Amino acid sequence: MFRPLWATLAAGVVGTMFVAGTLFVGFTAVGPGAGGAASRLAFTGLAVAAGVLAWRLGGVFARPSQHELVVRNVIRTQRLEWPQIVGVRLMLDDPWVVLDLSDGTTLAVMAIQRSDGQRGMREASRLATLVRARGEAADPVA
Repeated sequence: MFRPLWATLAAGVVGTMFVAGTLFVGFTAVGPGAGGAASRLAFTGLAVAAGVLAWRLGGVFARPSQHELVVRNVIRTQRLEWPQIVGVRLMLDDPWVVLDLSDGTTLAVMAIQRSDGQRGMREASRLATLVRARGEAADPVA
């Protein structure tokens, strides 16, 4: 399984602090307009939205199996059979790994990030090795 190190940690810490802080303010604020049911509901809604966002940001992964690679990014989860993957790239300006697919499109793999330094580079290399071993597709014909 591939998971980012620093992004997962940051999402957990910042998400927890934001949710706790928002709920604290929402339920302890005093003054005109504060402390009412509508105010509490708004702060609770904001805390829930922030919690869901932090959960999704911290929950990105790429899970290889014998026949496919499951890539969960913030919004979507995609299943790719190994032959669909033409190549694995982590260029100098890329924040995360990008897969070149046999249909000519690309797919970001947020689970392997440049911000993880050498660990990210090793994980990108490990994914490239898996792609080669499990059925990399032929380069598309121009």
